[in-house]
Amino acid sequence: MYWPKPGIKRHPEKRWNRPDRIFFGLGACHILCGVYLQARPLPGFHAQRILPAPGFPGTHIFATDGEIAFDFHGYSLQENLLAHYWRGWQSRCAGWTATILPVDFPLLETAALNRHKHLGPDQFYSDPIPRARAFVARIDHPRGYQRAQATCR
Repeated sequence: MYWPKPGIKRHPEKRWNRPDRIFFGLGACHILCGVYLQARPLPGFHAQRILPAPGFPGTHIFATDGEIAFDFHGYSLQENLLAHYWRGWQSRCAGWTATILPVDFPLLETAALNRHKHLGPDQFYSDPIPRARAFVARIDHPRGYQRAQATCR
């Protein structure tokens, strides 16, 4: 997990100029997930979101087939991703809790994203969609999926 420096969200260029994993891990996870689902490198994936209880930060969107998840880390067991996420936020915010929900809105459409308190693709310093496509294209998806599956044996 990455923790942003205070005030960084007010500086779009600084947010943009971070390495890909940090960029997609700090506020552009929904764009990465939307591009992943558009590309469909593996079948059976859909989007889910971690929605913190009211008053808490920590929203996250990832792709999953119910067992394996994909986000800025690459592929991992979904249960490991969630456990890691919970530990991180609970260590930072006493009483932090969240709900896992299916994503029922378009992940690459600004109006829908804004209703859910996410930036649309046209609201970043530059267009994040080509950047997300390049990130997804660099991954050996079958190998990453198999490695994640092997962690549960």
